Amino acid sequence: MSERALPQEQSPERPAGPLIELDGAAKRFRSAGGVHTAVRDLHMCVGPGEFVAVVGPTGCGKSTTLSLVSGLEPASEGRILVHGREVDGIPDGVGYMFQNDAVLPWRSVLDNVAAGPRYRGASRRAARDRARDWVARVGLAGFEGYYPHQLSGGMRKRVALAQTLVNEPSVLLMDEPFSALDVQTRGLMQDELLRLWSGSGAAVVFVTHDLEEALVLSDRVVVMTAGPATIKGTFDVPLDRPRDAEEVRLTGEFLDIYREVWDSLREEVQITRERGAGNAA
Repeated sequence: MSERALPQEQSPERPAGPLIELDGAAKRFRSAGGVHTAVRDLHMCVGPGEFVAVVGPTGCGKSTTLSLVSGLEPASEGRILVHGREVDGIPDGVGYMFQNDAVLPWRSVLDNVAAGPRYRGASRRAARDRARDWVARVGLAGFEGYYPHQLSGGMRKRVALAQTLVNEPSVLLMDEPFSALDVQTRGLMQDELLRLWSGSGAAVVFVTHDLEEALVLSDRVVVMTAGPATIKGTFDVPLDRPRDAEEVRLTGEFLDIYREVWDSLREEVQITRERGAGNAA
């Protein structure tokens, strides 16, 4: 894994090990029927500058895993560490991009992106200067004064991406951020993400239902079992960087790793389908 510089404004001392570590993590929820185990016995490490995609059948606990890393949900068992420190709240340096964007309809593109720096104490002028730079980086220069209702779905996603990256997170968590986009726009956003992440040093955990998307973007793909989920297997993605999201899909290497990962994932998808059919019967 190549080393990349961290372009952080603040440079706190960080351990040389992984930025994200799950050590036997589990999450249980109380429900009307008793206790529901969402995920169990999770072991995973993600290092600086590493892009890890997480795939698994619907409802298996992929998003719950992100919630544990982000501190939005406490673990019921085991440990989660970010920057070498056990997570007991939302850690510093974490950016989270959700499936549904958090763009505020009453704010312009520029002020939506500037909100994060302002919340962290930057002056209005400094926050807007940083926001203007990131709006340009995501390809929206000239749209700073537009409001969300004036933007296409792809443009809103670019705003959401700028909102997340403007704070230059060292850990980037992404929960199916492009799933609502059409195929062509999704490919463009995948390329944009790779371009903006490249060289940042950020550790990325990207949850998706789309195995092609996982392979196009990541260094490793983690396959989760049917719920209550644990990690079934981890697969290295032997595709050179930089990557073109459309071109890489046509290579023999891509098809080979796709077949290998799908053979593992298909079994878990089938288990989930059979459970659903049984519950409906």
